[in-house]
Amino acid sequence: MEFRSRSARLTVPTLGAALLLAMASGCSDSSDSSDDSTGAASAGSAEATKICVDYPRSDTDFWNSYISYVPEFATEMGVDLNATNSQNDVQKLIANVQACQSQGAQAIVMAPQDTAAIAPTLDQLASKKIPVVTIDTRPDSGTAYMVVRADNLAYGQKACDFLGEQMKGKGSVVELMGGQDSINGRDRRQGFGDCMAEKFPDIVVHEEASEWKGDLAASQLQTALAADPDVHGVYMHSSFGLAGTIQVLKQAGLTAPVGDPKHVFVVSNDGIPQELQDIRDGLLDATVSQPADLFAKYGLFYANAAVNGETFKPGPTDHDSTIIEVRPGLLEDELAAPLVTKDNVDDKTLWGNNAG
Repeated sequence: MEFRSRSARLTVPTLGAALLLAMASGCSDSSDSSDDSTGAASAGSAEATKICVDYPRSDTDFWNSYISYVPEFATEMGVDLNATNSQNDVQKLIANVQACQSQGAQAIVMAPQDTAAIAPTLDQLASKKIPVVTIDTRPDSGTAYMVVRADNLAYGQKACDFLGEQMKGKGSVVELMGGQDSINGRDRRQGFGDCMAEKFPDIVVHEEASEWKGDLAASQLQTALAADPDVHGVYMHSSFGLAGTIQVLKQAGLTAPVGDPKHVFVVSNDGIPQELQDIRDGLLDATVSQPADLFAKYGLFYANAAVNGETFKPGPTDHDSTIIEVRPGLLEDELAAPLVTKDNVDDKTLWGNNAG
């Protein structure tokens, strides 16, 4: 597998140039076993980069998929990987980061779920010249070498466009929201809400603070259905509410086929294999596929690049994404995240069709 971001590198010292020579352009999933192009550990190159990756949680299918991809890409890139798990606890994340430092990590990859509380830790790492790459989430403040995520405002907008069109601009939608202490939860809420207000003002949106908790989301949906018989849509900020949502709709007799007046349109975010199967089975209408595999791949790629002295600037990459400057000095590689429906659910390029 090959690794390179084409977005204009500003400077590439000698070691970085050697790394680039070992990494052919593009992001093909095929590799030639006779080609020694596995990254920093190639023959004649410097000692393998020591990268510590903190897994944010292991209680969802999406994050378990990410966890499975990280060591695969670490092996292919030839980095020396150390992994921790902060279990959705920012204090544990801070402790894990300290442990990574004591074990000689040269770069750290993390996905802070509380995007405000992590700022002091980022500043501390910056003072010690330990570069940080955040994946999936963007810190509200503080320093990071690169953010690797997708456009979460677009997640909400895509869900809004799909539901609004399917519902013909009428009825009510229950929005099962992620935690608002996370920029992802805030972005998805804003993208969905702004789009609904502008394009589908006659649709009533019931916002539910589900906090990424499946049991809470199921209870909130059940209550909303009982209170408003005009609910014809559900938007889950991620697959955390998938099983509970489908169960509640089944119990209420609202999983009728599309075209039946009792059908409730459901949109999720993540693109896990179960979501794709539920689309095939008619239980889910759409999801936005956020790339668990590419989060792992480019989180490690940019961490390795940071240690090797490479720098980047805004612009298109060679892996169908765009690097943007979200605030002075902070770059974000926004990876592609397509809307998946029954029309493209069998697309072999979707990571959910290749997982496991």
